[in-house]
Amino acid sequence: MARVDPQAVLDGRRPGRPPVLLIVGLVITSACALAALGVDIVYGGGGFWASLLLALLPIPLLIALVLALDRMEPEPPRILLFAFAWGAGVAVLGALVLNTLGLLYITEPLFGQERGRYVSAAVGAPIVEETLKGAVLFGMLWWRRTEIDGYVDGVIYASMVGLGFAMMENITYYMRAYEEGGAAALQGVFVLRGLILPFSHPLFTAMTGLGVAYAATHRRGQILAPLAGLLAAMVLHGLWNGSTIFGAAGLALVYALLFVVLIGLVVIISVERRATIRRIETYLPAYASTGLVTAEDVRMLRSVPGRRGARRWARVVGGPPAVRAMADYQHAATELSLLHKRAERGVADPRWFAARRDALLHLMRLAREAFLVTPSRRPPGDGPPWAPGGPSGFLPPPRR
Repeated sequence: MARVDPQAVLDGRRPGRPPVLLIVGLVITSACALAALGVDIVYGGGGFWASLLLALLPIPLLIALVLALDRMEPEPPRILLFAFAWGAGVAVLGALVLNTLGLLYITEPLFGQERGRYVSAAVGAPIVEETLKGAVLFGMLWWRRTEIDGYVDGVIYASMVGLGFAMMENITYYMRAYEEGGAAALQGVFVLRGLILPFSHPLFTAMTGLGVAYAATHRRGQILAPLAGLLAAMVLHGLWNGSTIFGAAGLALVYALLFVVLIGLVVIISVERRATIRRIETYLPAYASTGLVTAEDVRMLRSVPGRRGARRWARVVGGPPAVRAMADYQHAATELSLLHKRAERGVADPRWFAARRDALLHLMRLAREAFLVTPSRRPPGDGPPWAPGGPSGFLPPPRR
């Protein structure tokens, strides 16, 4: 696999080219996050370190749950990191500045102090925050549109932005609760925001992600779909913030609505996964003549347990290098089927399609060759678990 950078091929970028813009973006977003934390330290009062710890505590689990949605075609880690950092940095600091200015110079002068704060929370904050969070998704639609292969990708990137934003916002809420009611109040807010419904911001921004994903994979709706998604995100966010005026009943109603939205997203993801499986079964057999895809390969690729079993088998056969090669093969094969999805919908430039297809096939070939040269620790006659015929399945016996 030394002749090619697998991750560069899968990411659709030039191998060996440093991601200068991404590095600059991470520096800027990190600086914004540090600035927002500095504001919390200076103006937030006591309980900062406890609030920071509680805000960070559920994040690894929440990120793992989000990434589990896309095990068949994982997104580039560096872009996922940037999406999270954007939510935790640029979006948070921008919202802090714009919400404060809007409260001081628009809503309070127009509606008075008490009503102005409510209008700012229920109307102003959702507009500002969802626009700032969605900006990175709109940027991806403009500069990295080919990275978004469907609704699942849109939801995942949006969720990463939302998790970064929610983590930083929770610090402020936890500090405020500690100042007003001590440790008991802090625990109560943590249970509400960190445990009972930690996915509120990811759910809001997921609406924008759906709109952006539609625009990235369809010829029509290039402007209307993302704007409709952004509007839906603002409405959900506004309902969530505005429900406080109706007490426990209003909060329960919005909780139920968000639960319905969550179920809807799960359904969309499940339907799209089945569609991806159908495309794998439809398009990959056409490459049988290349020697890179067999019927057993397609059978293995069509399910997550089958892929996991293939990687376990690869570990037995050739150790960690074989596992990496197997993962590269699986990812490249899935990307190839999704490439045909773009061509099917008329959103793939023919020259780009041909270059991308050839790069993926080359990676698949190198991945298979990596199996052929790894020392085999396979017991005699013990073939891949997905190959009904035994050793004659996914790969021929290693050359000697």
